[in-house]
Amino acid sequence: MEATSAGNGTQRSGRGRNPRGQGERLRDDIVSAAIRMLDELADDQALSLRAVAREVGIAATSVYIHFADRDALVLAALERFHRDLVQAVDQAEAGSADPVTALRARVLVLGTWVQRHPGLYKVLHESTLNQRAAMSFKQELGERTTAAVRRCMDAGLAPADDAATVSLDLRAAVHGSVSMRVNQPDLPWPPLEDQIDRFLTKLVGVTL
Repeated sequence: MEATSAGNGTQRSGRGRNPRGQGERLRDDIVSAAIRMLDELADDQALSLRAVAREVGIAATSVYIHFADRDALVLAALERFHRDLVQAVDQAEAGSADPVTALRARVLVLGTWVQRHPGLYKVLHESTLNQRAAMSFKQELGERTTAAVRRCMDAGLAPADDAATVSLDLRAAVHGSVSMRVNQPDLPWPPLEDQIDRFLTKLVGVTL
């Protein structure tokens, strides 16, 4: 069955053609619609280009002008949303006074983002697309977390160690926690903030 558009699945009213030179705006509209729908569907296989076209209010052929197939559109949607996530965690870190507080803020934003967008999380990390396509853009978030861990070590606020290994352990713990929260929401979960604090103290060695 073809996926319906976000919300109540009704077709949006048609829109006029973009004036010459505004093709990029239409592409952005298509990606934005795909992001909304993927968050609702939580499955890239359930998305169809025809449904995305209905969501935007354009002909399906207009989607193919910008994206060769569904995978290309899903990748574009995930890359943009991941970029927005990177910006959000960077902003959270920038507002903190010391490296430990900055690292905590960074990790906490990642966790709360998943709670707000479980569908996109599943597509980003658990979809079949991960087996068919490289998502090198996901490395950026890991590299920035490693840099944040290293700043704690350089400041003497965490034991000296291999920052990349410690960062990987931390990210594995956080992703495991949020993935279980998405897939097993009925477990008696403690507050996310408390769990992240335990990860930081046990895995990174900081004092909170």
